[in-house]
Amino acid sequence: MGKLTGFMEFNRLSEEYLPVEKRLKNYNEFVLHLNDDQAHIQGARCMDCGIPFCTSGCPVHNIIPDWNDLVYHDNWKQALDVLHSTNNFPEITGRICPAPCEASCTLNINDEAVGIKSIEHAIIDKGNENGWVLPQPSFQKSGKKVAIVGSGPSGLAAAQQLARVGHSVVVFEKNNRIGGLMRYGIPDFKLEKRLIDARIAQMRAEGVEFRTNVFVGKKMADTGGAIANHAKEIVTPETLLQHFEAVILAGGSEQPRDLTIPGRELEGVHYALEFLVGQNKEVAGDGDNAINARGKHVVVIGGGDTGSDCVGTSNRHGAASVMQFEVMPRPPETENKSLIWPNWPIKMRTSSSHEEGCSRDWSVSTKEFIGRGGKLTGLKAVRLDWKDGQTSEIPGSEFELKADLVFLAMGFTNPLGEVLEAFGVEKDARGNAKAVSEGANCYKTNVNKVFAAGDMRRGQSLVVWAIREGRQAARAVDEYLMGSSFLPR
Repeated sequence: MGKLTGFMEFNRLSEEYLPVEKRLKNYNEFVLHLNDDQAHIQGARCMDCGIPFCTSGCPVHNIIPDWNDLVYHDNWKQALDVLHSTNNFPEITGRICPAPCEASCTLNINDEAVGIKSIEHAIIDKGNENGWVLPQPSFQKSGKKVAIVGSGPSGLAAAQQLARVGHSVVVFEKNNRIGGLMRYGIPDFKLEKRLIDARIAQMRAEGVEFRTNVFVGKKMADTGGAIANHAKEIVTPETLLQHFEAVILAGGSEQPRDLTIPGRELEGVHYALEFLVGQNKEVAGDGDNAINARGKHVVVIGGGDTGSDCVGTSNRHGAASVMQFEVMPRPPETENKSLIWPNWPIKMRTSSSHEEGCSRDWSVSTKEFIGRGGKLTGLKAVRLDWKDGQTSEIPGSEFELKADLVFLAMGFTNPLGEVLEAFGVEKDARGNAKAVSEGANCYKTNVNKVFAAGDMRRGQSLVVWAIREGRQAARAVDEYLMGSSFLPR
């Protein structure tokens, strides 16, 4: 692919960031995509490796070697077409996907992987800059109507695919803006919401109808404070099943994992999404964030992406200090590639938010929140010893830490149960909608006409998995409605 000897001639070039002191002053994106010459050279590093493990490592099976080759030969518009053939929203994945494709890159066995994500980012940005991302409406209507509950990446991918083959699609969203956890869970400094707005405009031109502030269920649900339910209208499952030939449940996994220890009720202890959603709404002009970290000592419990987003947002508020705890042991700096490749490795990862200012600690268990007058003032924790996957507290390792704000970022357990229960959908052991993703009746629940995809079916996962499931559910629905489907799977 590209230049046959390129992988031996050129080094990996990572995208550049704006300086920390500049990016902390606002919530704008700060990652600079590769210019044409840089992307050309990076595309040249793609090897003629015979079996492109990157494609199988990518959940949506992006045809990565092809668009790397096209970029190398400056065929940008064709590269965009190839990219869009498997991925509805590359502007999203090119920014926030952790790039499992790069872990699977053959060059990654003994060198630095091809910068697949940075090339993807450059392709879609060039497409937007040149006006190549256009509506693709269907000029032949099927006469079938499909309702989609949830407007995150899974629901939007399914909606776009179904609209493009002629179905009438209505997307229902309980919040006042479309995008689900893409809009409300991911900070603007990682994903500016203008990108979501542009896709919504494209999808409207393709015939998709969006209905916001609508909760689908028997009664208005209390989401537990993590993601507020701003719906002003209720639509019952019976109404949807009466007026639509198929329904896809594609809500996000919004139920956060709690930490039920003494002091949990203190003012200052919050779920991570209470903070992140409030900030995204503030940036969008939908009211001030009720939580302010300015001048405060912040502790983030949980070492994943959500925790990292809390770190970056706290620093932009002007926090006095930020500490992040992780219950797991500190991972190795680099993986043993001979044992791990082409699978996703567990290794030390430092995000841009960490680089902006954050202390980190591993193998720590928080035991109690302490406070005065009902307000959080600190916490008590203990260090853990890990052995054979089991933990024990290290005697004498207890310590206290000052904290004015604590954000619980320990992952999510399941989607909103009220929606599944209202439809009578059978759940799996984890509280997700029970439906298979392969074979006959894939993505179909036990309820006639009702399908489930994304977090609603598989639980908390990556945006790229949500897009994959939305696309595959769309094909399953199209087959259900029409008897066969030309949609890719």
